[in-house]
Amino acid sequence: MRRALELARRGEGLVEPNPMVGAIVADASGKIVGEGWHEVFGGPHAEVNALAAAGNAARTATLYVTLEPCGHHGKTPPCTEAILAAGISRVVVAAGDPNPVVAGRGIAALRQAGIRVDCGLLEAEAIRLTAPFRKLVTTGQPWVIAKWAMTFDGYLALPPGEPGQEGSATDHRWISSPASRQLVHDLRRRVDAILVGIGTALADDPLLTCRPPGPRSLLRVVLDRTARLPLSSRLVQTAIEAPLLIAVGPQASDEQIALLKQAGCDIWQSQTADSAEMVKGLLQELGQRQLTNLLIEGGPAVLETCFATNAIDEVWAFIAPRFSGGKPLSLPRLPATLPDLSLETVRQVGDDILICGRPRSKPLVTTCQTAAVDLD
Repeated sequence: MRRALELARRGEGLVEPNPMVGAIVADASGKIVGEGWHEVFGGPHAEVNALAAAGNAARTATLYVTLEPCGHHGKTPPCTEAILAAGISRVVVAAGDPNPVVAGRGIAALRQAGIRVDCGLLEAEAIRLTAPFRKLVTTGQPWVIAKWAMTFDGYLALPPGEPGQEGSATDHRWISSPASRQLVHDLRRRVDAILVGIGTALADDPLLTCRPPGPRSLLRVVLDRTARLPLSSRLVQTAIEAPLLIAVGPQASDEQIALLKQAGCDIWQSQTADSAEMVKGLLQELGQRQLTNLLIEGGPAVLETCFATNAIDEVWAFIAPRFSGGKPLSLPRLPATLPDLSLETVRQVGDDILICGRPRSKPLVTTCQTAAVDLD
């Protein structure tokens, strides 16, 4: 099952909004005779790929799969039918599927056909692996990752200065190390969308792309209540090549909205100017677009709003061995109150320390709930 979980991760950034799933076929002696994973959205599921790799050796063998096999017709035929046709005698499932279209039905169909089914092996690991899918299908909202880089004394920017050699102590363009910035581009490649506030967009004039480009188009999102994003910004100037969604409030100028649309921007307009309610509405909109993972790289105001609305599911915090110096009162700082985290990883990246964790107040979806998004 651990091998199946490893295989499942190969689909990260390729299978969404479907879940990452891995499968192993083992004979009576425990020898692996076939393995597979869900490789691309719309393609064969992990069970089908593993059974195909096993061929005739699948007959009377055991199938290990990280998520309950589906028993319904979607973009592909039911996996339960493929399992029965292959002659599998036993299926070991790590975790159930929270989507009511699947939940319990796949396991029930296999048991009714006389196949032994055991559930719960490495269940916690499998649930964590599929957490973004579970949130999307049950709440209609994407999994939200908050990422920031900060100085050792808690500031999100360095004082203005002449850029030095990249990565050096005199380089004021970035807080984090080159290795950390490359890791962030790797993270961008596997998410569906990236969000910043208008403050960050105006101050940094970012592109918000991943370099080199990922396998899918990354949706860039700017939270801009009054539609202040300049037509001359790099975001707007590249809206034709890379999709850009601007979230505006009811007070945004119709004229400015029309100009942004003419430049190729997509506009989502909230019915309220309240920041918290606007964020909630935007997350629902992104969920309806079947976006599974959202990366937030905004400044302290956006982070504070998202934490206050309990929207954050995962944190990536890069702590650099640098101090703010200068006049720190003029620099942006993290919000005063942040939730306690359950740490998942702590490691060194270049000269920085990366801390990844989850807010303790956000339990993972473990059981079947009413589906909020139809993924078929």
